[in-house]
Amino acid sequence: MSDLQKYKAKRMSKDPESWANYDERFETFKLGLLLKEARMKAGMTQEQIATELQTTKSVISRMENHATDIRLSTLEKFAKAVGRHIHVALV
Repeated sequence: MSDLQKYKAKRMSKDPESWANYDERFETFKLGLLLKEARMKAGMTQEQIATELQTTKSVISRMENHATDIRLSTLEKFAKAVGRHIHVALV
């Protein structure tokens, strides 16, 4: 068991409510980081992405920081704007 897994198990046993849906929330957190990293590697600002997607900078910020409930079509547009493509998998 890794240190992270030990930490999670210890914290979960003390406060299970706080850790409810942890895995799901962690996945959305990772998605936001991937979006931000792709944008930065493309050398683009949130404002530039927003212009490309015909939306506002605050929408892009929410996508990167709270990546919940993003439409697949929006992800595809974001990926195209940064010169990438998306890969969806059911596991």
